[in-house]
Amino acid sequence: MALALLRRWLPQGASATAAGLSLPLPPGAGGLGREIVDPMGSPMASAEVTVTALDSHRVTAAGTTDPYGFFLAALPPGRYSLLVSAQGLQPHQETVEIAAGTAAPTERVWLQPGRAQELPPPGTWLFDPPHTAIRFIAKHVGMAHVHGRFERFQGGIQIAQEVTDSKVHVRIDASSITTGNTTRDNHLRSGDFLDVERYPYIDFTSTRFAYRGGSKWTLQGSLTMHGVSRSVNLDTTYLGTVNGGYAEELRCAALATAELHREDYTLNWRSMLARGIAVVGPTVQLELDIQAMYRTHDTPTPPK
Repeated sequence: MALALLRRWLPQGASATAAGLSLPLPPGAGGLGREIVDPMGSPMASAEVTVTALDSHRVTAAGTTDPYGFFLAALPPGRYSLLVSAQGLQPHQETVEIAAGTAAPTERVWLQPGRAQELPPPGTWLFDPPHTAIRFIAKHVGMAHVHGRFERFQGGIQIAQEVTDSKVHVRIDASSITTGNTTRDNHLRSGDFLDVERYPYIDFTSTRFAYRGGSKWTLQGSLTMHGVSRSVNLDTTYLGTVNGGYAEELRCAALATAELHREDYTLNWRSMLARGIAVVGPTVQLELDIQAMYRTHDTPTPPK
């Protein structure tokens, strides 16, 4: 979890610094700083920054740059993926190493003009599980945020000739939920929450791709969980298409987020509070970090 997402004046002590400003470093933490500018070198305010731990695929820090284009964070030691995006400009992605008690140099990142996106060619693209993560963040009632993920899922994207007519289907094994706490995970699988014996799967099926400009899309669709279906919009950033390293392999990548309300799916947290059961709050942030793969010599079965 991010220990700080702010800039401060600090007269003494261990700190990460940028342009004369400092960020306190708690014991054992390291510092990360970036100055984001547009193609003309002007500060980029409100650029979106996401820092993801590479070992757990968990979002460790997320926020926006300040009015002067700066983003500073104190982080646990480790390797991270840093993603910076702004409307109408090409996303910037890099891998950074954070060491305890030190601050990585505050580098200037120049965002380049957005190019006409090279959208995936029509066909079937299947999710690559080792490079795909489905995560969620929920506020634990009276406590800190709970971070979790689903470890088993499958799905894919059927890209149509007209991209807005494309389809996505994701099927999640509800019993694969994990938050790093066995007691809590068993409770989440029980009849009080997901009731995985009666409802073993969580399904999302898209109904429409809506283009929002730049690299932004909205995937409109239906999410079925706990036997209830509700309309959901996934706010999606398309990260592009690349050769996956083999002659006949292509990959596309995207980040998608949505806010879910548990009571929409008859998960009645108020009744559990009345019974003295500590639970996560009523709102859950869902995030999908997706890589999908298409091999030109394959003819895979389209996702259902």
